[in-house]
Amino acid sequence: MRLNDEQQMLQDSVARLMADKGPVSRLRELRDSRDEKGYDQPLWQAMVEAGLTGILVPEEQGGIAFGLVGAGLVAQEIGRNLSVTPFLSTAVLGATALSTGATAEQQSKWLPAIAEGTALVALAVDEGAKHRPDSLNTRYEGGKISGDKLLVLDGHVADLLLVAATDGSDSALYLVDPKASGVTIERTIMADNRNAARIQFDNVEAEPMADGAAALQAALRAGRAVLAAELAGLSREVFERTLGYLKERKQFGRLIGTFQALQHRAAQLMIDVTMTEALALQALDACDNNADDADAQVFAAKGKAARTALLAGQEGVQMHGGIGMTDEFDIGFFLKRARAGGETLGDANFCADRFATLGGY
Repeated sequence: MRLNDEQQMLQDSVARLMADKGPVSRLRELRDSRDEKGYDQPLWQAMVEAGLTGILVPEEQGGIAFGLVGAGLVAQEIGRNLSVTPFLSTAVLGATALSTGATAEQQSKWLPAIAEGTALVALAVDEGAKHRPDSLNTRYEGGKISGDKLLVLDGHVADLLLVAATDGSDSALYLVDPKASGVTIERTIMADNRNAARIQFDNVEAEPMADGAAALQAALRAGRAVLAAELAGLSREVFERTLGYLKERKQFGRLIGTFQALQHRAAQLMIDVTMTEALALQALDACDNNADDADAQVFAAKGKAARTALLAGQEGVQMHGGIGMTDEFDIGFFLKRARAGGETLGDANFCADRFATLGGY
């Protein structure tokens, strides 16, 4: 698909914003300063002012309702710059879940706050090292939730927790106040220096949604699609940085980009990056149009993006040689994000299995 004029304008404006206020150097600063909140607050405020925090919030709730293609274009630029924001946790996962399955009262309370940047939301689904949303041990019974969650993105700074739990039959999302009695939150920092949290729920008051099951599935689908776009942007940036290095680094009296073996590897990476970008954009568009095969397209895109981003990171580090292994050089940050982002909401193997299942295998 081709971007329309509005989508192209969005992409161009976000590219300028991220390059100016959220470059890779900001990730390094946040890491080295051990920032208490763990995300780039000035950048987040700039995104609020640009309306990006409400990109999936309906207009009647104060958002701009630009759709998942728009959210994916924002995520691409986040990936290219490794910008550290709660965009995925709040503007994508939180906004999608609430827009899909919350009651009118819940939507009126939280969606405008997301659009205004006054509330952060965290989705608590995973309970182990791997993403297994269909095997939940967290229980909802008698209006209360008990269980443990891992890898809760931005969990320690969230104003609202959307907790996936089972009532014995169906899995659904429930609203939980992170300051409620019985909630224990431990901040953790992932390999890519992003926020996550371990959260324990001990008989905690929880508020059901109008359709928590639909909210959970919609949030996971949107999150995977937007993550595919972010990883595509990351892969493109690594490819371009590496290609530039091949054109200027000399070894044995020759530019290393003239070595055929490196040319072949760069060409293969370009093919993979281009395919990933196309799959991600197609999946986002399928979600916006409620296509019958939207779920399959999302799994295909996320699975391919996870593999491509990892390959790009590995090739980027290797083709930069010894300097690529140093902390002083930025290329290693991209490999770390590729590993963490590829695992989030399902790694390549998880997505391949779901894609095959949907296809009848």
